[in-house]
Amino acid sequence: MKKVILCGYNLIGCEVLKILHNKNYELYVFTHNSPYFIPDLKSYCEELKIPYTTDKISIKNLPFKPDIICSIYYRYIIDKEIIDLCKGKIFNLHPSLLPEYRGCSSITWAIINGEKYTGFTYHYINQDIDKGKIILKKKIEINSFDTQGTLYSKVMIEAIDYFMEAFNFVIDGKEGKKQSKGGKYYNREVPLEGKISENWDIDKTKKFIRAFINPPYPVATYKNKPIEDLQSYLKLKNNE
Repeated sequence: MKKVILCGYNLIGCEVLKILHNKNYELYVFTHNSPYFIPDLKSYCEELKIPYTTDKISIKNLPFKPDIICSIYYRYIIDKEIIDLCKGKIFNLHPSLLPEYRGCSSITWAIINGEKYTGFTYHYINQDIDKGKIILKKKIEINSFDTQGTLYSKVMIEAIDYFMEAFNFVIDGKEGKKQSKGGKYYNREVPLEGKISENWDIDKTKKFIRAFINPPYPVATYKNKPIEDLQSYLKLKNNE
């Protein structure tokens, strides 16, 4: 029986746990506490009677030596000693077409920057953030009506269908494709502080507003006023 560790969170973490549970692997889960509006992986673990913790994964708290580690929306950096312990059979799902949009808020930045496509990448984990060899990646169109919330959901839902392909790739010890150099990288912070600039044209402003629509997270702001759509922005601007 394969020993599998899932480092996961959110809807995609729950969906992947469901897949792994149906395979009858020996499982252990590292996760995070969830606010009320995010599917709770902890509760799902309890329902399935799978052991879990919200402590960060470390050598000291591993329940067993894993055959493979899956990182699915895990919010901690995984240390080198963990990578070495499982002999590099550790992989991550990232919501962009790597090497573009490494780091955080990749969906949000893709909309802000006016990209025509985003997607997801399964890649090996190494010591560099989102720079491991690529297992597979898929392109997804960004429509003019997409918001942060809808686009993230589309990307993650499609990524679920490819999870076992990536899992088996890693288990089989396949090498993966080295990433090309370059690519945009963004730190963990609110893009441009969520503020609409007076200097932007209407097209950029529209993209920025859509990039922040993901209830109940905060929307974009203009002069400290919340902006939920273009009409509310124009009304505020015209009344200046």
